[in-house]
Parts: sequence; structure tokens; C-alpha cells
Amino acid sequence: MNESIYSIAIDGPSGAGKSTIAKGLAKRLGIVYVDTGAMYRAIGLKVMRMGGSPDDSPFVIGILPSTSVSLGFVDGIQHVFLDGEDVSGLIRTQEVSNAASKVSAVPEVRYKLVELQKKLAEDTSVTMDGRDIGTYVLPGSKYKFFVTASPDARTIRRYRELEGKGRLFGMTFNELLLEMAERDKRDSGRDCMPLKKAPDAILIDTTYLSVEESIDAVMKYIKVGG
Repeated sequence: MNESIYSIAIDGPSGAGKSTIAKGLAKRLGIVYVDTGAMYRAIGLKVMRMGGSPDDSPFVIGILPSTSVSLGFVDGIQHVFLDGEDVSGLIRTQEVSNAASKVSAVPEVRYKLVELQKKLAEDTSVTMDGRDIGTYVLPGSKYKFFVTASPDARTIRRYRELEGKGRLFGMTFNELLLEMAERDKRDSGRDCMPLKKAPDAILIDTTYLSVEESIDAVMKYIKVGG
């Protein structure tokens, strides 16, 4: 094993800030950021494009053999490719997010994508965020964190994000709050690789922290280099 290669596993629910923290850590440390959620979004997008339902497990399983999901990095920025097409700009809607949550509960989908995620961390140091990174994808990570925040704080962040991108499509704050609560329940309650804190993960509550403060809160536990 190359001792100079290490991984940082960050898990947590939607809107807690885990992706923002993971990106910030990657930038500060000069390592690769891997957004695993984007891979599940790509599968959800394909199901939607094909007119299927993300709740229809047999349909989802049926398209997997002919589905290719990969990640590429351009100037340090992650791009997601679905069957060779760069779909990075198409997978950030709330509709695709909900589809991703549903297809991610299908064991066959997780097995397919987890193998790719594991390989990404074999040859290079990474920060990787998701819902099962510390517990299943990279259980041997040197650094594990579980990032959370209050439901209201998480919903406010997600609402502002969607609003800023013009992707609310009339959704109210309360509707988004309910939708995110339903997603939390799905992610935590699924049988295959559910959202949960690894026993040795450090808990980071970002409810009252700014972006930089959240990154600093994680950085103080990371000791790398000489």
C-alpha cells in the first residue's frame, strides 16, 4: 500500500454541506474530489429519459447492463458522463435528485457504482462524499466524518441553491422541507448501504457554521504531509 495515498470519507444527509466541505478540503489539500451522488443522479436521469419510474426496481435493474457512468476531471472540476455524454449540467434539478434517492435504494445500482468509487480511491488521494462512504465504500479511510445540520438549516440551504439556479419551479419552502424529510427517511431506511454514521466517524454539525468555518472544523482533524 502506498502510504502517501489517503482518503477522506464524508457522509451526511442532503443540505448538510458535505459536498461543499469535500470540495473545499480537496482544494486546500490539492487532492481529488469525488461526488458520488452525481453518479446516482446520472442513473436517475437515464431512468427518467427512458420513461421509466425510479420506483420500478425491475426496470432500473434492466437498464444497468447497457448503462455507463464515469467521472472525468477537467481543470480539477468533476464532470459526470452518462453513456459517453457529459450530463454534469443536467443532473442538478430536484426531480433528478429525488430519482437518484430512489434508484440508490436498488442494491444492483449501488454494487455497480461502488466498485467504480472504490477504484477511484486506489491510486490517488481523494475526498469522497455520500451517504455510505465511511461505512461501506471506503471503510478503511484514514479520516471519516459525518456532517449534519438541523432540518430547517438544510432546507434553507437547498432552497437558496435551487432558487439561485432557477430550479425551484414553484416549490415552496415547506414542500421542500417535506421532500427532504422523505428523502432522509428513504436513505436511512433502505436495506442496502443506508445512510448512517460510521462508528469511528467524527460528527460535524454545520447548523450555525459558515462554509469556511465548516471546512476549518474538519481540517483541524486532518494531519497529512511532513
